[in-house]
Amino acid sequence: MKKIIVILFLTITTVGYGQNTVHFADSIRKAYNVPELSYAVVDSKSTLEIAALGRHSIDLPDTATLNDRFHIGSNTKAMTAFIIANYLEKGRLKWTTKFFDLFPEWKEKSKPEYATITLQDLLSHKARIQPFQGEDGPKIPEFKGTNQEKRKQFGQFVLTLEPVELSDKIPFIYSNAGYTLATLMVEKITGKSWEQLVEKIFNSDLKLNVKLSWPENQKQKDTWGHSFENGKLTPVPSNVDYHLDYTEPAGDINIKLKDYIKFIQLNLAGLKGQDNYLKAETYKFIHKGIKNYSLGWYNIYENGKELSTHSGTAGTYYTLVHIDRMNYKAYIIFTNSFNIDTQQAVRLLMRKLKENYGS
Repeated sequence: MKKIIVILFLTITTVGYGQNTVHFADSIRKAYNVPELSYAVVDSKSTLEIAALGRHSIDLPDTATLNDRFHIGSNTKAMTAFIIANYLEKGRLKWTTKFFDLFPEWKEKSKPEYATITLQDLLSHKARIQPFQGEDGPKIPEFKGTNQEKRKQFGQFVLTLEPVELSDKIPFIYSNAGYTLATLMVEKITGKSWEQLVEKIFNSDLKLNVKLSWPENQKQKDTWGHSFENGKLTPVPSNVDYHLDYTEPAGDINIKLKDYIKFIQLNLAGLKGQDNYLKAETYKFIHKGIKNYSLGWYNIYENGKELSTHSGTAGTYYTLVHIDRMNYKAYIIFTNSFNIDTQQAVRLLMRKLKENYGS
């Protein structure tokens, strides 16, 4: 009887949180002019709360649904690290594999400072690779061929550039280009492109219905990203000519929130010590094997808590994920706009979710 009462209390409490949070989230969304906002709180086995609020675009009446797709920007990095980890477990790579062990013919034209960089260095942003974030950085030549061929040409170009400096105060340099180099390594040992590996692992094996680039919004109703121009949000159609300067493995996946939850739950279960698609020991290394920034996740210890966190944007969507590694809960927020107001709205909602669910 006591057990039934406890379960009933937890159910009522969760429903109460959900009702309160939806009202709070929608008021925040409206106050900060976020067109669409979806969020979820999950543990390794269940979804504790989930909601989709707002509209696909500021110019459309379409109502948000849980079947909407969002571009997740740099939260793609954790998925690329996941792909690579799969082949590490198969014995095809090691975290300590050196880049030039696989591409010895590139070494002569590359800067000598990169001679010993490893797969682990690239994924944890410790290889001293130029960042290539946004419009900053060196001018990139025009490359030709398939996406994979362009990544190779870009990788060769990146390795001719001066390395950035690291120090005790700057222990890593966040680099989208570093993820291109890491991807070249897994492409080399598998004989498959990153796009093919995404299709195999996330779609064929895990059934996550992952797609690349912007969500399609011209042939069907779905989210429109919104850029911030001249002080206002501007909807961006999916047929806009756009590329990430050959750093797609660092930030160019779109996915439904419900499917992304499945990916996060694999990570939560692994952190709890349960083998699934990857081994539990692999998840633990991915999340906390390296200080500051591990493999696709910021590795944070503060106020007696352990967190894996990451945000993502390519300028038109903004996503934020926090994994509480002590309580084995995750908090996920997806939006289809990006500016200071969107970031503030997401911060406020994240704080509220954590207050409600004990993190």
